Amino acid sequence: MASMLKLLRCLNPNHHHFTSLTRFQSGRHLSILLNPNNNSTTTTPLSTKEKSRAALSLLKSEKNPKRIIEICRAASLTPESHLDRIALSIAISKLAASNDFDSIISFINELLRTRPDLNNEKFVAHAIIYYGQAGLLNNAFQLFDEMSQLGIPQNAKSLNALLFSCRSVKEYDEVKRVYRKFPGKYGVMPNLDTYNTVIKSFCESGDSSLCYSVIDEMVGNNCKPNATTFSILIAGFYKEEKFEEVGKVLEVMRKHQVAITIATYNTRIQSLCKLNKTDEAKELLDRLSLSGLKPNSVTHCHLIHGYCKEGELEKAKDLFHKMINSGFKPDSDCYFTLVSYMCKAGDFEEALEVCKQSMEKDWVPNFSTMKLLVMGLVKASKVQEARELVGQMKERFPKNAHMWSEVGESLSALEDT
Repeated sequence: MASMLKLLRCLNPNHHHFTSLTRFQSGRHLSILLNPNNNSTTTTPLSTKEKSRAALSLLKSEKNPKRIIEICRAASLTPESHLDRIALSIAISKLAASNDFDSIISFINELLRTRPDLNNEKFVAHAIIYYGQAGLLNNAFQLFDEMSQLGIPQNAKSLNALLFSCRSVKEYDEVKRVYRKFPGKYGVMPNLDTYNTVIKSFCESGDSSLCYSVIDEMVGNNCKPNATTFSILIAGFYKEEKFEEVGKVLEVMRKHQVAITIATYNTRIQSLCKLNKTDEAKELLDRLSLSGLKPNSVTHCHLIHGYCKEGELEKAKDLFHKMINSGFKPDSDCYFTLVSYMCKAGDFEEALEVCKQSMEKDWVPNFSTMKLLVMGLVKASKVQEARELVGQMKERFPKNAHMWSEVGESLSALEDT
């Protein structure tokens, strides 16, 4: 990885770092640039999106804290880009996992100090979230407090970032304190996201009943609650198994003229499934027609996952087939869940069929599930199918070819037994 410096060409001439990444030859994997003997690159600068993709790819496999920072610098990451936000989040997570908190603090400070394009409320809000993600809550508070010194006034966006940071590390008392004290102290008017974050925090901490007063405060501040507000509250009451409160929430929704849609029912169905009450959730689905609502793919996927988790695989498979025959499209997680549970139940042939359907959509279950399927096919005397699957995995994921070669060797050992 010492040749990383060959990849990173001058971030900014004023920063003493590298300013541009080298362009990759089309279709070639990023790792070719890490080979000092590689001559397949050109000197054409990468586009902004190519820089982001390059950084993201490198960060996923990089472990050295120093090089993680170098990659971020070289790509000039910015929270304006979705890819960049993912890359920065991965970088922060990896630095935190290696307990390199000093690097996180110095890197964020460096960005604020040397990148004029990041000296704005949007980046500061993301920086506060990154501090929370790393468990550096004191630094998140400090940055929020010092925003005015940076010429950036505190606003709802930065307040919401601070609330999110507190919630992400389960400091629910701090969420309450910030919510109660900071709007007045810093002259910030809460918005819908503020209230929804607080409601989510109360629900996560087992204080869902406190949310009614938050909704009253919302209305008093001319901020109308939305469907998300009530979905969070409904999920909270289900989690606390206060089922009688769910009906009350539906009444409050009607009072505030917030439509009860299929999304509301999906929240209820998912919540029941999490409580291992999938049959009750299915009854709720069956009653949907009485309310004039129609289920969607999400509805069915929640139920399929619930039945799988409860060991009711036949019900899950039956619902899956009915779902497809009715024109609904399962999502990737639905396929992955079914394949995994079918394999665990020893139903390898049907798992293979579902897996094939998933792979036709370019959705491939994780390595452990695929390995379980391959080994199961061999035990079910489906050796040819198992070998074909191994070959497909090698072709699709060349980086993991060595892992699949080991699986292939295991197949030979199983055949010999």
